[in-house]
Amino acid sequence: MSTPRGLWVSPTEFVSFAEAKRNRIAAQHVATRGRIDGGFAGLNLPNPDPILKAQGKDIAVYRDLRSRPRIGGNIRRRKAAVLALERDLQRGKAPARVERFIRDWLADLDIDRILRELLDAPLFGYQPVELMWRPVGLFSVPEDLLGKPAEWFRYDRENRLRFLARDAGAEGELLDPTRFVVARQDATYANPYGFPDLSMCFWADTFMRGGLKFWVQFTEKYGSPWVIGKHPRGAAVEETDLLLNSLEAMVQDAVAAIPDDASIEIVEAGGKGASADVYRELLEYCRSDINVALLGQDQTTEKDSNRASAVAGAEVTEDIRDSDASLASASLNTAIRMVVDVNFGEQVDAPFYGIWDQKAIDKARAERDESITAAGARFTTGYFQRTYNLQAGDLAEPAAPFVPEFSEPAVRPVLDQVALDQAIAGLSAEQLQQQAEQALLPVIEALQQGRDESEVLGLLAETSPNLDARALQERLAQLMFLSDTWGRLSAAADLED
Repeated sequence: MSTPRGLWVSPTEFVSFAEAKRNRIAAQHVATRGRIDGGFAGLNLPNPDPILKAQGKDIAVYRDLRSRPRIGGNIRRRKAAVLALERDLQRGKAPARVERFIRDWLADLDIDRILRELLDAPLFGYQPVELMWRPVGLFSVPEDLLGKPAEWFRYDRENRLRFLARDAGAEGELLDPTRFVVARQDATYANPYGFPDLSMCFWADTFMRGGLKFWVQFTEKYGSPWVIGKHPRGAAVEETDLLLNSLEAMVQDAVAAIPDDASIEIVEAGGKGASADVYRELLEYCRSDINVALLGQDQTTEKDSNRASAVAGAEVTEDIRDSDASLASASLNTAIRMVVDVNFGEQVDAPFYGIWDQKAIDKARAERDESITAAGARFTTGYFQRTYNLQAGDLAEPAAPFVPEFSEPAVRPVLDQVALDQAIAGLSAEQLQQQAEQALLPVIEALQQGRDESEVLGLLAETSPNLDARALQERLAQLMFLSDTWGRLSAAADLED
């Protein structure tokens, strides 16, 4: 039955026309490659990298760059910067049994090698990693994660990964999403292959190799002195050739046999230093570009360098290192999510593998704690042990709070502290109240009115005429002792507050 607002598709289910139209429109892609005029002729999407398009080659052209000392050394340093960070599996919201299962699975893998292969993604733009599944009891887990050469794979017009198998034709074999994890750097819909950092090193390496070749030729030509031989004008060709052979032998062995009417002159190549500097500056410029492309900075120069600049130039900038670490951990977490989905279901939360810089975190926490402490807050020993991963006994016990000493009372107490504590402990609340009403109040009034000890004794004698002098002295001593004790307790309480 239909209504102006919708349709009853069953006795209990009603679908409105507006919702149906909204769902139909949302499920469709408006801008697609297939709808572009003059679009792509084949099924596979070519890599849009401009250098690969200009060379007419695939991503394998960048693999040759790794054999260059400057590029290969920077790649090794860049990967080492990520592997030097702290890393571990974190439970998050995952159940304890799932966290234990994933931790046991990861313990059987070569995580360092897997991370190194995942870190090829920033170099080539993308790095496919195959999951080698195998059954383990009632579960299924990948026994290994293997990085495969990126040039073996292509993306199709729908951004799906395909393997260029020999028996799959030019279109390639569409891959199972549960069998592969692809680490990609800066991948977009327009460019699912990602951005390769080695593309920024291609021309710099090309020019550097060309400049080095010409520099070697220049060095061979002008680096050694020229040996010039002179012979008579009317000498025969055979005699000229003999003299040239003698000069060549002289250059190699520093020994030559020449006719007695010939002469040899050694001439140094002068004024060529400026020409040599041109090749040196070209090489330095190319090296600087490679360092900036792979390390994010270049503070090492052959001309003006010191130890500080050399150390700084050898380090990978933190933003590039953290980006590489995030890419590797995200790819590994994708594999962890697959394992949890296969063995526990898609509704179960998965733990995640984190990579972080513990020194930077500790430094930020220490600065924060310092500012909080300066504001007056105090942290417990347990907080420091938990936050900075300290062991019991690493921190010294806090010193006892300082209690200021009061001046010596005018009348020395006749009872010591132990006797007073025992006496107070033996009295009930009613007894203490009765003693306060009968004895302490008159004495306090006398103290408030008296200006010195003699006047206080006189007032006490008028208040209690039945008391003898010894009793008055004992009561006054007790009062002074109580006053002194109360002052000390009050000061200690103020310090604790």
